[in-house]
Amino acid sequence: MVLKKGAEQKKRRRGRKMEEEEGEVKLFRTWSSPFALRIVWALKLKGIEYDTVYEDLANKSSSLLEYNPIHKKVPVLVHGGKPIAESLVILEYIDEIWNQNPLLPQDPYQRALARFWAKFGDEKVWESMKKVFMSEGKLKEEGIEEAKENLKHLEEELKAGGKRFFGGEVIGFVDIALGWLANLPSVLEEVIGLTLITQQTFPLLSKWTHEFANAPIINQHWPPKQQLVTKFKAMYQIFMNKQA
Repeated sequence: MVLKKGAEQKKRRRGRKMEEEEGEVKLFRTWSSPFALRIVWALKLKGIEYDTVYEDLANKSSSLLEYNPIHKKVPVLVHGGKPIAESLVILEYIDEIWNQNPLLPQDPYQRALARFWAKFGDEKVWESMKKVFMSEGKLKEEGIEEAKENLKHLEEELKAGGKRFFGGEVIGFVDIALGWLANLPSVLEEVIGLTLITQQTFPLLSKWTHEFANAPIINQHWPPKQQLVTKFKAMYQIFMNKQA
């Protein structure tokens, strides 16, 4: 009787799991958002089919406002009618629902470290890069020093790991979270004429950007670089006009 009950519970759990996996998947994104691109990469690495809804953030759709009423921004993943917002949260959700090609390590300590470096990327590296791009004079100089210090920490982490990627020998959670570093710095170089990641300054990080950017699934989904350059030049011009 107990064995039969246990078998029935396992069967119900498998049924719920299948229902969760098989729900319709939609991704609300823009063509250029590096945060939405994380979700594209994760879904592609997992082999999950999904529909894309491109948003114009100057004229947000009612669906986006319904699914993400707090932040009102992309990305938003809708799975089986249930919306999930914030890219790092979405990545963890994807990894929990679809077990193939895991993004996070199995070891709890290593999972915690992966979450730490992903958060470090958003709160430290991304913010210092923004400071470099959207400031002038002393503030820009401070931003450059902050960015270099943050990049140094990533260089040291790659050295300590001794692997091809932050996630080991295959692309993982941290690589996807930091993936924008393999693309946007070269765009900003064309806009403001500043190079931060070189083979001389950060050899391991430079190698990682090349390895990651050219991995097949990653490489297939980069937004057109010249369009990004045009977009960021326009943003930078607006900023400079405000400073005048």
